[in-house]
Amino acid sequence: MSKTKSSVVKDLTAGPIGRGILAFAIPLFLGQLLQQLYNVADAWVVGNFADNNAFAAVSSTGSMTFLVIGFFNGVATGGGVVISKYFGAKNYAAVDKAVHTNFLFGIIASVLATGVGLAIVPWLLRIMKTPDEVMPESLTYLRIYFVGVSTIIMYNIGMAIMRALGDSIHPLYYLILSSIVNIILDLLFVAVLGWGVAGAGIATVIAQGISAILCIVRMCRLDGIGRLRLSSLKYYPDYMGEVIAQGLPNGVQNSVISIGNMVVQTNINSFGSYAMSGVGAYSKIEGFAFLPITSMSISLPTFIGQNLGAKKYDRAKKGAAFGIVSGVLMAEIIGVIFFNFAPQLLRLFVNVDEAVLIGEGHAKRISLFFCLLAFSHCAAGVLRGCGKSIVPMITMLAFWCGVRIAYVTITLHFIPRFSVISWAYPLTWSLSSIVFLLFLLKSDWVHTFEKKKQKA
Repeated sequence: MSKTKSSVVKDLTAGPIGRGILAFAIPLFLGQLLQQLYNVADAWVVGNFADNNAFAAVSSTGSMTFLVIGFFNGVATGGGVVISKYFGAKNYAAVDKAVHTNFLFGIIASVLATGVGLAIVPWLLRIMKTPDEVMPESLTYLRIYFVGVSTIIMYNIGMAIMRALGDSIHPLYYLILSSIVNIILDLLFVAVLGWGVAGAGIATVIAQGISAILCIVRMCRLDGIGRLRLSSLKYYPDYMGEVIAQGLPNGVQNSVISIGNMVVQTNINSFGSYAMSGVGAYSKIEGFAFLPITSMSISLPTFIGQNLGAKKYDRAKKGAAFGIVSGVLMAEIIGVIFFNFAPQLLRLFVNVDEAVLIGEGHAKRISLFFCLLAFSHCAAGVLRGCGKSIVPMITMLAFWCGVRIAYVTITLHFIPRFSVISWAYPLTWSLSSIVFLLFLLKSDWVHTFEKKKQKA
């Protein structure tokens, strides 16, 4: 195999650490920003050109789709760690096998996600107590979504492969194009042709399909490392085992946490429509505010994986420290802004005084603790990069799901105040941060790959 690095925008095993991480993270940030705008645009078109039931159907399905998609995309993350490790070690033959294994997993995942999604959609909608007047629209949207779910999975697989090799630029280009296509098709199908939720679903599938095709074409046209040859797709048991071992914990984590969020949302709903609106508005703002934090946490597995693969242990430690400190500082700056300007920010989405008041209280109880959330996310990114994905899974499931649900359910029984729900987040972020800090300080995480090799 030619050893050209034509597929790599940035080799993260050399050069200034901070500059390298930021150069990799910024395109990720812009991509996620576009994804948020993508979702907002979707909701805006449906909300303005379809009826209320259509808007309710589209806007209320996020947790259900993430339950399935989050699992498979989480597993794909494991493939990225495996690829980045072998790339850092300059083992290009292993990179080739890992790339093809990850792509094959994407095909298998697409079939499974389609079947599982279509099978559980009616059941989930009933469990979530979807109103009868919204049920037909929700079923239509979700069925179209899951029929075309392979486009979403294959784009994320392609993105994970490119990202593992240092290329965070091309996935951004493809997302820009798909976002533009999605908006145009939304306007055409929903506003002009009047297809309602069906139009929104079809627009999403087509737009995601374009980005997936572009990723595949890009990988097929590479000259060297990371080149995809569809005729060479083959099942490699050892590499598939690595992908599953690295990614399954993250996949399980994503799905179970989404279930936990559904339970918490049920408790929020019990406080009435103003609470739902206030927290809903807060969540929309929070989605944008967390983008810098998320981008940094996503960058760290690739950086850590490449450098540990290259046996550059000190560089991996310094990169981990830079990423965690940067993430924490950005989070706290954002938190202070939230704390001081919560009412103004909330009124961008909701103008009802009662809802704004609840949302403001929620924001002020949480926002100054964003630093803990950032620490947990970035520390989890470091541990995934070194192959310890089981640690973030157990930690976040224990605290962000188990403790959070137990605390809210039990405490609300004795203290029926909305503030109880708000304090659940700083509490569980604190607990997970303590565990991650102890693990990073006490464990020899930089030699994880060597220890696994010795055991094998």
